[in-house]
Amino acid sequence: MHVGHTRYLQAAKELGDLLVVAVNSDASVRSLNKAPDRPIVSEAQRAEVVAALGCVDHVILFDEPDPKPDRRNCSRIPRQRAEIGRWNAIVGREIVESRGGVVRTIPLVPGVSTTSLIQRIRSTTA
Repeated sequence: MHVGHTRYLQAAKELGDLLVVAVNSDASVRSLNKAPDRPIVSEAQRAEVVAALGCVDHVILFDEPDPKPDRRNCSRIPRQRAEIGRWNAIVGREIVESRGGVVRTIPLVPGVSTTSLIQRIRSTTA
């Protein structure tokens, strides 16, 4: 968890009344072809840290490569979704919008990422 995550989550909370954060399970992280030693922190610990943030109301883990809303379970489809990244790459955008929901993007914090943080740590210990 880094400052980019906390700023993003605080900005997302300001867009609605309830913030539910979907956290990749360990299996999901491994399926994304990240570095072989990822995840570094277990899914239980990542979920606990996110849940401890004052802006977060609920945390769920997902095993899929992305947290795409399930069409069969309408209660899981958010009415509003915020995500970092490019507008056309937001997972589940079409599903949320087809149900009358709103999708928003939140810009990345420049120069801050888990990958860059890991690289900095490795370069100072090598």
